[in-house]
Amino acid sequence: MTKVIGLTGGIGSGKSTIANFFEEFGVPVYIADDEAKKVMQSKEIVSAIKTAFGEGIFENTILNRTKLAEIVFNDPDKLAQLNAIVHPAVKKDFNAWLAEKKEYNFVVYEAAILFESGRYKHCDTIITVTAPEEIRIDRVIKRDNTTREQVLSRMKMQWDDEKRISGSDFVINNTNLKKAREEVVEILKILNIKQKQS
Repeated sequence: MTKVIGLTGGIGSGKSTIANFFEEFGVPVYIADDEAKKVMQSKEIVSAIKTAFGEGIFENTILNRTKLAEIVFNDPDKLAQLNAIVHPAVKKDFNAWLAEKKEYNFVVYEAAILFESGRYKHCDTIITVTAPEEIRIDRVIKRDNTTREQVLSRMKMQWDDEKRISGSDFVINNTNLKKAREEVVEILKILNIKQKQS
């Protein structure tokens, strides 16, 4: 049976880089945030978002993701409301994707809020990606062309590293790409050994 590796980490930790390393070694990767964006374009989800957040976050029937982000990242209740709409649809999409990957020993489910959403319960192994806070802030400012205040606001909505690490099987410190890649190799070796033993 295909095992699910949950890959998580705070904003700017470099989860996507680590996910790319897994792909490089032939492990299929499901990026939950990317798939959520696709799911949010479906008529059913658009309708639910309109009902919950109003027409004001749409421009010419297209969802303004920036406006929506400004609302949910400043209001935990609104974020929970959005997650309640989007997460079940992403779960359904992932299960369909996973059903097509039966020939693989492992797949990676990459999600920023793996713990917060409860999805960690459906993973066989969990990896947390870490990096010093200032490096993370700098990465996000450059990547999203945003402000320090906005990054810190989003960080507050997520678990801190200590909390994530306490629930993880492996931790990858993503400050040196060569070392991070080597850690992925080591983790895969360990998981493959476990797979053969079980």
